[in-house]
Amino acid sequence: MDTPIFGQQNRSNGGPPPASDLVKDTDARRFMADVIEASRRQPVIVDFWAPWCGPCKQLTPLLEKIVRQANGKVKLVKINVDENQQIAAQMRIQSIPAVFAFVDGQPVDGFMGALPEGQIKQFIDRLGSQGSVAEELEQGVAEGRTALAAKDYATAAQIFAQVLQADREHAGAIAGLAKTQIETGDLARAKATLALVPPGRANDPEIVSARTALELAETPVDQSGISTHQHAIETDPDNHQARFDLALALNAAGRREEALDHLLHIVRRKRDWNEEAARKQLVKLFEAWGPKDELTIQGRRKLSSILFS
Repeated sequence: MDTPIFGQQNRSNGGPPPASDLVKDTDARRFMADVIEASRRQPVIVDFWAPWCGPCKQLTPLLEKIVRQANGKVKLVKINVDENQQIAAQMRIQSIPAVFAFVDGQPVDGFMGALPEGQIKQFIDRLGSQGSVAEELEQGVAEGRTALAAKDYATAAQIFAQVLQADREHAGAIAGLAKTQIETGDLARAKATLALVPPGRANDPEIVSARTALELAETPVDQSGISTHQHAIETDPDNHQARFDLALALNAAGRREEALDHLLHIVRRKRDWNEEAARKQLVKLFEAWGPKDELTIQGRRKLSSILFS
């Protein structure tokens, strides 16, 4: 990925707005700038309302809440139809609340009346995925993961940090930066990075993965015993404790596939050994490796095959 990326680029095109600018009121004079031009950078939702409208009082707070939770992927612009009748007429507003979504200067979606929170969230999620800024950030995170997998930690950290300059609550970037810091042994900084996670993203699979990776890193494993454990299971293949300890040491040494095979062997031979310690450790490793990791996918498939055969 060429550098600099998000830092300079977003200064030139406006980038995601600060949190205070995600929700705003506008009028006929500012409509072109606040809606049409702004939607060329990111999707803009326009909420047509009036003070006397009962359903508007239910819908607008939900829109504001979910837009803020979207962390800059969309903006919300509110228009009082009593004060801006010309715009309402141009948009052919016949009843309110009326909501329109603009992308690249054009209305692309919308709905009339108040909707349940779940449907509003689906509407905003669908719209947010259309924004060029959102796509750019996701591409950046993907390239950061590639650099991390290649052990190019400096590049990975730079990319994730630049994504966070644009969206400070991006779960993928927070998790990626934390994992980069874990790989370089900076556990204190990784912990500080994960403290940036907003409450609503705490259960995001990537955040869970980073937290579990940090937990494993904070429990160091003595890798010097690998040969000892290997000799023990060669002598007694059913020495599950030695095999379990070997798996932990191999994973700590970066030999993940071997670790996976030994834990699966224990589950296959004696699933309930030590209160299912091997299965539980596999689940923890899958979390730490992440749901999209190739070994996680293979390991889960093999584990399911053993458990349900």
